[in-house]
Amino acid sequence: QVQLVESGGGLVQPGGSLRLSCTGSGFDFSAHTMGWYRQGPGKQRELVAAMGPSGRTDYADSMKGRFTISRDDAEKTVSLQMSSLRIEDTAVYYCNAARIDTVRNYIYWGQGTQVTVSS
Repeated sequence: QVQLVESGGGLVQPGGSLRLSCTGSGFDFSAHTMGWYRQGPGKQRELVAAMGPSGRTDYADSMKGRFTISRDDAEKTVSLQMSSLRIEDTAVYYCNAARIDTVRNYIYWGQGTQVTVSS
């Protein structure tokens, strides 16, 4: 059974930091691009950051310089270190795994973890 389980969300003040973690199981973790997406109140789900099997990264413009994605294939985890948090960073953050195969696409989602930035 494929599972992605996020942890680390919570309440933080503006300017603060949080570290989100996601642990995967039931699939070939090292062969998948791992990513973080978020969906704020009244907004569409958007990419936060992603890292491919080779280590190549992709960040949304508003997150560059503030957020850092990392992965540990041996532990089957992907993390998101968030710094200088802003009120507009408030959202549910989702872990994602994706791989394009010759047979079909593989896309998995976690249940999400709430991040609230408020004073």
